[in-house]
Amino acid sequence: MSDQNTAPLAPGLYLVATPIGNLEDITLRALRVLRSVDRIACEDTRQTQKLLNHFVIETKTTSVHEHNEAGRAAGLVEEIRSGVRIAVVTDAGMPGISDPGMHLARAVIEAGLNVIPVPGANAALTALIASGLDTERFLFEGFLPPRQGARQARLTALRASLPEDAAGPLTVVLYEAPHRILETLADIAVVYGADCRIALARELTKLHEEFLRGTVTEVESLLAERDRVRGEMVLLVEVQPATAGEAAGTVSLLERIAELAKSEGLDEMAALKRIAKERGVSKSELYRELQRARNRK
Repeated sequence: MSDQNTAPLAPGLYLVATPIGNLEDITLRALRVLRSVDRIACEDTRQTQKLLNHFVIETKTTSVHEHNEAGRAAGLVEEIRSGVRIAVVTDAGMPGISDPGMHLARAVIEAGLNVIPVPGANAALTALIASGLDTERFLFEGFLPPRQGARQARLTALRASLPEDAAGPLTVVLYEAPHRILETLADIAVVYGADCRIALARELTKLHEEFLRGTVTEVESLLAERDRVRGEMVLLVEVQPATAGEAAGTVSLLERIAELAKSEGLDEMAALKRIAKERGVSKSELYRELQRARNRK
């Protein structure tokens, strides 16, 4: 183990997890890698510089964020091919999880070069293990659509994706912005029922860390009493398998396709495009729902 810790870093892309709040959550390996690489690709160089200054790390930084990641990938791949060692960090947590990093890692892998994960803090898993909900079967969904119709449609599709004979509930892990949390809770109550069990984790690992656990109604009431809802949030939702009657409701997609074919002569793809616009969801999402509906018939 000591040889591994003292050996020079090989050329490659190092995906380095950084603290989500408490700076003590940085790992010894992450510090060694950040000191040893040739350059650090940052979601926000200003935010990362605060971390580097705290730990007295002088490695040069460059900006790689959601708007330029795809465009910068080719150049960074060539640098790694020439022997450069590059670390990727986001503002907090694991690169590639609702943050930049995925496209760059994919490009480096496709080029046949090294991608090395350096594990550490992650908001989704941190919230999950302290949620009190099922941790054996969970799904990370990230951010739901911002519009109400599309958000409810996505929540409905998540339940429809569970088989009727599932062994138990599925814990869905979401990220949500403070200004939308009450709207999202209202939509969860509409789709899954007001008694649906949830856990809301706020300001994880920070001074004002808080967990609110209970039914949608209970947590919604607690938040509604506050003048303002602040802080980064992870929302965990216990999703029960759909009943036979609820699952049958997805057949309405087939019925709507048939209706559009008869009334307007639309083929299946054109009908899916129309229905996607009606429901505020993507055509690819509807296509997957269509396949599930056909498999149940």
